[in-house]
Amino acid sequence: MSRSRPPLRTPRDHVSESSSSSSPERAADDDTDFFTAQANDSQSSIGVSTFRDMTVSPSMERDVCLSPICMLPAELLIAIFAKLGSTADLRNCMLVSKTWAMNSVDLLWHRPLCNNWKHLHNVVHSVRKTDGYFAYHELVKRLNLSGLSDQISDGTIHPLSGCKRVERLTLTNCIKLSDSGVTDLLDGNRSLLALDISGLELITDHTLNTVAANCKRLQGLNITGCRQVTDQSLIAVSENCRHIKRLKFNECSQLTNDSIVSLARNCPQILEIDLHKCSLITDISVTSLIANGSHLRELRLAHCELITDEAFLALPNDRTFDSLRILDLTACDQLTDSAVQKAINSAPRLRNLVLAKCRRITDRAVLAITKLGKNLHYVHLGHCAAITDKAVIQLVKTCNRIRYIDLACCHRLTDASVQQLAALPKLRRIGLVKCQAITDRSILALATARGGHSSSVSGGSMGTSSLERVHLSYCVNLTLQGIHILLNNCPSLTHLSLTGVQAFLREDLTSFCREAPPEFTDHQREVFCVFSGPGVNRLRNYLNQEALRFFTADTFIYEEGDGDIVEDDQQEVAGLLGAAALGDGRAEADGEDVDEDFLDGSENGVEERS
Repeated sequence: MSRSRPPLRTPRDHVSESSSSSSPERAADDDTDFFTAQANDSQSSIGVSTFRDMTVSPSMERDVCLSPICMLPAELLIAIFAKLGSTADLRNCMLVSKTWAMNSVDLLWHRPLCNNWKHLHNVVHSVRKTDGYFAYHELVKRLNLSGLSDQISDGTIHPLSGCKRVERLTLTNCIKLSDSGVTDLLDGNRSLLALDISGLELITDHTLNTVAANCKRLQGLNITGCRQVTDQSLIAVSENCRHIKRLKFNECSQLTNDSIVSLARNCPQILEIDLHKCSLITDISVTSLIANGSHLRELRLAHCELITDEAFLALPNDRTFDSLRILDLTACDQLTDSAVQKAINSAPRLRNLVLAKCRRITDRAVLAITKLGKNLHYVHLGHCAAITDKAVIQLVKTCNRIRYIDLACCHRLTDASVQQLAALPKLRRIGLVKCQAITDRSILALATARGGHSSSVSGGSMGTSSLERVHLSYCVNLTLQGIHILLNNCPSLTHLSLTGVQAFLREDLTSFCREAPPEFTDHQREVFCVFSGPGVNRLRNYLNQEALRFFTADTFIYEEGDGDIVEDDQQEVAGLLGAAALGDGRAEADGEDVDEDFLDGSENGVEERS
């Protein structure tokens, strides 16, 4: 007896999963970076344009369908097809049979590749077909045109206006787009979950009013740089799109408390909001966001200069906001220790705290931060010049899970602080730009920290540091001798900044540096000295080769006047240098390190300009 065929699966039977979730945690495959300018996340171009183009005869179809694999349930077939890494393989699967085609077409068209004109033309040609076997315009769930950015215009995307089931629309830096083109894609779309129109300066309230009218399921909105957007449209969004979780309003200079307070009150599921350089925002917005945001995890208020202590002092005393993990208050210069104390008490599980350029912060605020204990992983105190060794040492004692700390321009700090910081077992990145009181004692402490592996040096056991990025620019007391030891005891090091350190402004050493940014002045170029990626390894290897050559000749590679290592450490230093010279230097692979802060200084924008 012949077996009955399984029912054919239609494209509508397989509806892609929404990213909606009541949990504040992100799903593993959630596009949480939808609002940053990244490479096109698309995986495919187009599938077969029509089932009629398939050259499968009826007899062959009958034979294939009788094979065991074709008897598998549709769910299993889809799971198998999803494991295929090549779009060509998926397209070939579509040519096997109707069953395979219907269960693989969604995967191929889920996010069509549109990173060049050829791919975009193919996609447009297919979605406009009226006689195709599949309704391709209904299969597109993610549309990313940022790969063509400034080449995209309103006329370009008009043919895609039929794609009304797009869930994630990314138009980052498509600067020629206006309300007309974007609203063509949004009008009638009831499925949109995430919209990124960052960098589109022509966009006005008209686009966001269209979002409010159509996209009730919206969860993520990035309008960074859309300076023509005002409170009016964002209030409409807040009243109609109440599932919003992630918002990015950087440099939207017309926004005021009215729209932010409306969002805080109407959208209780907000997880992240970035108000960088929203210069009209004041205390009431901050208080409202925290007080109403029981799920709020990230609050970024960098350069909101009107914020004062009252933003935090007005928070209720009988509540804590345990979900808040990241608080960025960069350059909120009116804040004092009182604001930091109340923020810590209200959000006792903060993981990342940025107080860079909050110049009124003193030791009292740092001592309040110590209450975060093991929760604190990342702390930025750059330009908080009033901080002293006493507070930093106490911070290390109580917050021993710190992975990143930036103390740039904290000129009161000495070797005592760095020696304690070096003991942090999980420390990966440290910023000490312009901490001009530190010497090679600090460098030796960082080099011999026991956060990593251990190795035998001069007959003893010496730990190798796990440091990955070290910023030491304008630490003028450092010597070549000390940095050489640091290089050989930090095998994971991928970034080392030494701008303005005289001992390294030698042509044979600067040849391993990366290029200075084009906007730097001649003087800045002369003192620029930043090693990253392969440059770190090349510098390490060069110094080791020179050390070996001169060490065996009973001479020293360091020029007289390069600086002195403290007498107590001379024996240890000699052992370290000898082991480095006679060993392999523990050079790592030349993997290029992508440095998000090309100006160096610190990873949050402390520039190395004199």
